[in-house]
Amino acid sequence: MWRSLQMRLTVLLALAGVGGALAFVAVTRWPLPQLVGWLHAGLGLAWGSPERLHDAAALGVVALLGLPFAWWLARHALAPVTRLLRALEGAVASYRDGDFSLSIAVDRDDELGRLIRMHNALGHTLREQRQQLAQRELLLETVVQNTPVALVLVSASGRVAYANLASRHLFNDGKSLNGLDFGELLRAAPETLRDAVAAGEDGLFAAEMDGGEETFHLSQRGFRLQGRPHRLYLFRRMTRELSRQEVATWKRVIRVISHELNNSLAPISSLAHSGNELVRRGDFARLPGVFATIGERSRHLHGFIAGYARFAKLPAPRWQTVPWAPFLDGLAQHCRFRLEGALPETPGHFDPAQIEQVLLNLVKNAQESGSAPDAVTLSIGLRGQELRLDVADRGPGMSDTVLAQALLPFYSTKRAGTGLGLALAREIAEAHGGRVQLANREGGGLRVSLRLPGSHPGGG
Repeated sequence: MWRSLQMRLTVLLALAGVGGALAFVAVTRWPLPQLVGWLHAGLGLAWGSPERLHDAAALGVVALLGLPFAWWLARHALAPVTRLLRALEGAVASYRDGDFSLSIAVDRDDELGRLIRMHNALGHTLREQRQQLAQRELLLETVVQNTPVALVLVSASGRVAYANLASRHLFNDGKSLNGLDFGELLRAAPETLRDAVAAGEDGLFAAEMDGGEETFHLSQRGFRLQGRPHRLYLFRRMTRELSRQEVATWKRVIRVISHELNNSLAPISSLAHSGNELVRRGDFARLPGVFATIGERSRHLHGFIAGYARFAKLPAPRWQTVPWAPFLDGLAQHCRFRLEGALPETPGHFDPAQIEQVLLNLVKNAQESGSAPDAVTLSIGLRGQELRLDVADRGPGMSDTVLAQALLPFYSTKRAGTGLGLALAREIAEAHGGRVQLANREGGGLRVSLRLPGSHPGGG
């Protein structure tokens, strides 16, 4: 208690009061009045009266003794505070420079001592947090740098702010990308990659790389980092995953075909045996029913096989010049959609029957997605030498897993789906020299883009 700052200030103020009382007694009682009288009478000083001489001497004594005493008291009272402020100033400067190792020595048990201990505890906490943060950053850096997903962070100025090893190999032969213009890197990249980035949406695309075709899934997001806008691009190679999925899909196809064949051939075999027994017994009245059932199961099996055969034996496109108005009028007779945007001034050039089949499948999928009917749109436009037909909806969209497999033959998320709709669209697009791209829309929904060359690939 006696060592508290408040008590120390109280003692110093009490000393100041005692000093003031002693000065008052010395000036008014003894010895100053006697000394002044002796000087005035004994030395024969003729200037001024004794009262005036006393007043002057009193002021001199107070100035001579009071001011140094007041300065000493103030210095003694503020010395620990001054030392602490200087130490805190140095500590704050170190914190500003990112150095949390500075501690202040503690030799006090008063309020200033408690403040110093709190400061030292704060520095210790900041040092621990910084070490933990450094360890987490090192772990995150190691994971990000060694992930097979190519990661590129681009600033608002279009410069690469961060890139991992996979992105360096993807864009710059393994050399650093930091500080480079991302637009320049894209101009040297395959056209399909540039288009996927320019679309501003998540989706799949294929690109020619290292002498072969690679399939990528692109995710891109915009956000603010340190108060400034940035955009993050993630390029994930899907070729091996798609190959594994294709093998799994073909196994599934074999199981489906085997199941359907068994479901039809087993009843047919049983009915043929029953018909043979009826003939042997001469019961001809029941034979028409047996033959009708055999015919029904045969037609079902024929239709099932024919559906798969149409996919496997897609004929080559018959290129025609297609005016847009009659083509869309014919499409509107089979499905409902809302045309968005103006039509190109020049007619299309493709196989109208095949492209109509693609658009029918895409619009049907959009309608079955749960989207509002008037939210299913079709837009047609020319971008350079490329014709783009987009079917969009406002359904739930697709997860990354479904996006990666949606174009595979026989893959379907529907219980009764054949998995041929999008796969057929892909086959027809590639037969035309084009491609199909899937992307989730901002605000919800899916956009399926059918991209075709503006003219016959062979120049016709």
